[in-house]
Amino acid sequence: MNRRRPTLLAAAAMTAAAALSLSACGGGDGDSSKDKIAGADTDSGGKKESPAPKASEDGVDRPEIKLPKDVKNVFEGGGTGDPKKDAVLADNERRINSIDEAITVDAKTHRALKFYSSGEALLTAADYIQGFRKEGKSFIGTTRYYDRKVTFLKEGVAAVAYCQDGTKTYPKDLKTGKVDRSIPESADDYGFYNTRLRKNSKGVWQTESVTYVEDATKKCMK
Repeated sequence: MNRRRPTLLAAAAMTAAAALSLSACGGGDGDSSKDKIAGADTDSGGKKESPAPKASEDGVDRPEIKLPKDVKNVFEGGGTGDPKKDAVLADNERRINSIDEAITVDAKTHRALKFYSSGEALLTAADYIQGFRKEGKSFIGTTRYYDRKVTFLKEGVAAVAYCQDGTKTYPKDLKTGKVDRSIPESADDYGFYNTRLRKNSKGVWQTESVTYVEDATKKCMK
């Protein structure tokens, strides 16, 4: 069992469940979808941890993201030394945090979700979040992101590849609040992702597509 991918979902799959209104999740350039995310409206390597991106460090009016105290994402690698690459990585981090906020925080709106995702990636995020809601699950614990690499494809478009380690996260039952810590660690707790980001008119690097690369997962098991 993968702690961070509900069993209702195939990795990075899109289903009809994603075709719901996103209007409650706030706005962001680069996506014209009117779909609603169920649950969202109800609710470079190395071991150095990068500092959490600040809400307005680049002058962009960004929505605040608050994760519960028992949920943490650790992004390893620190800065690359290239301000352009660091800006891409910072918005990649914010996008990941926005999804986890939508899963773990009961709120009427989650503006950050649509702020940092667009197009296919927004629908995939909706499907992912819906999977947790359908199973009545959330999670707690620490997820590690590492071996993060940025590649600029063309002006205003970049790719970010990274590994994910979810071995220190545990499923939580939304109704009872019970946390299941009995799940043994397995290869399914690791993942390798390729993402494509596009810089919108606000200066935000929105993720527009996400691919889970199953064949590359083994290299993340370290």
